[in-house]
Amino acid sequence: MKDYILLTFNVFLTVIGQILLKQGVTKVGEINNLKVFLSKFTQIIWNPYVIGGISIYGFTTFVWLVILSRVKLSIAYPMLSLGYVMAIPFSRIFFKESIPVVRIIGAIIICIGVYLVAQGDG
Repeated sequence: MKDYILLTFNVFLTVIGQILLKQGVTKVGEINNLKVFLSKFTQIIWNPYVIGGISIYGFTTFVWLVILSRVKLSIAYPMLSLGYVMAIPFSRIFFKESIPVVRIIGAIIICIGVYLVAQGDG
């Protein structure tokens, strides 16, 4: 059970990292091509939200290593798809994104799949 809590914690932190990265690039502005990216590169890498998101990603990489030392890859890796599910309500809360019903149905299907993968270790 501890392993599943650690996996959930890792996925949660990864989603928080994505939220920070999204907030950071939203502050910088839309990037349409390589030229725009290069012109905004300094703004991007010094943005506190981007720095926070990358820092969380670094931390979750080490948590992931702990997870991999304890859980089968065929179980652990599919669990990361819960990040897609967690991102949906956070996108609504933080970025006021609309969430169509079809996306909610997709999230439910992902949850069923993760459940089935976890049950396969019996």
